[in-house]
Amino acid sequence: MRNELIKLARDNGTPLFILDHAKIRENFQVFKKNLPNVQAYYAVKANSNQEIIKTLFNEGASFDVASYNEFMQIYNQIKSFKKAEKDFFIWDKIIFSNTIKDKDTLKKIKRYKPLVTYDNAEEVDKIKENCETAGLVLRLKVPDTGSQVEMSSKFGAEPADAAALIKKVFDSGLAVEGLSFHVGSQCTNFDNYATALQITAEIFNDARKKGYELKIIDIGGGFPAAYDSNVPRFERLAEVIESEIARLFPADVEVIAEPGRFMVATTAVLVSEIIGKAVRNGKIFYHINDGVYHTFSGIVYDHWIPNFTPLSNGRDSETEVCAVVGPTCDSFDKISLSEQLPAGLKLGDLLYTENIGAYSVASSTKFNGFEGAKILHINS
Repeated sequence: MRNELIKLARDNGTPLFILDHAKIRENFQVFKKNLPNVQAYYAVKANSNQEIIKTLFNEGASFDVASYNEFMQIYNQIKSFKKAEKDFFIWDKIIFSNTIKDKDTLKKIKRYKPLVTYDNAEEVDKIKENCETAGLVLRLKVPDTGSQVEMSSKFGAEPADAAALIKKVFDSGLAVEGLSFHVGSQCTNFDNYATALQITAEIFNDARKKGYELKIIDIGGGFPAAYDSNVPRFERLAEVIESEIARLFPADVEVIAEPGRFMVATTAVLVSEIIGKAVRNGKIFYHINDGVYHTFSGIVYDHWIPNFTPLSNGRDSETEVCAVVGPTCDSFDKISLSEQLPAGLKLGDLLYTENIGAYSVASSTKFNGFEGAKILHINS
């Protein structure tokens, strides 16, 4: 792999974000194989690159969108469909999982009879006024202890409020299609899923007893990407989910999920270049041509832990603790202050970073006028 990465960097320049579509397809198939009864809605927010969407679209994925712009990215894949086919795809394979939507977005998507989430009474009134064709999914607050990124502090209705929120929707002349939850991103505590499913089942079954025809359970995202060997295996989580769904819910329930990180985290490698080297307070600082305002933005927004491996000179020499920092003029742009790298690295040497496909280029900026990494698609 080393020689191939060096050649690609030489041919395309750095920083270079290399996205492997064969790995995207592999991850999608792993999800389908282990959760065959769960419809996978790719969470576009994880990496919204249009080529990723195209690959997953061709694999048969559904999509979880958070905005009208993300919706239009999916729409671009189906714009050549006949109207009936187009409307069915949107109705069947897209969910607006952001629980708060602005009025303009709701008005724009009204014609499609979209599936949308909500978690509060004000949102019901807004949907009724601006998008009465929508089918609603109530998002519940569930435990997210041990997940890399928590969700419950911002999203989700308290389970105790669920019955009233379901009743309000039906009293408004709308319909609740189902319930959803999110256990937090990169969830390695599988008890979160078991607890969330138990909470959801109680509310779901109670609603059905009251005559409300709920039919969808959205188990959200959080499925752990295999960043390293310490991450619990997805196959084991799938067994827990399958068994709990079979135990807790009626056979006619439709189960969907919103995997994002799981689909793309392990699909990309970044090659960066050392553009500066200095000793500061006795420690070597390597300045590279990418940083936290760009492809390493996941360090800020996603609690992501970076990794670096040298591609060129010094890779086999004795290592020492050093700092790796980004190219901008902001002192906040520090990627890591405690990397173990060879002492002999020089200006122009290349580093590569693995498993950087999720929440990286998706939240990259153009701060200081830097364009960010070039994206190179392979096996597409």
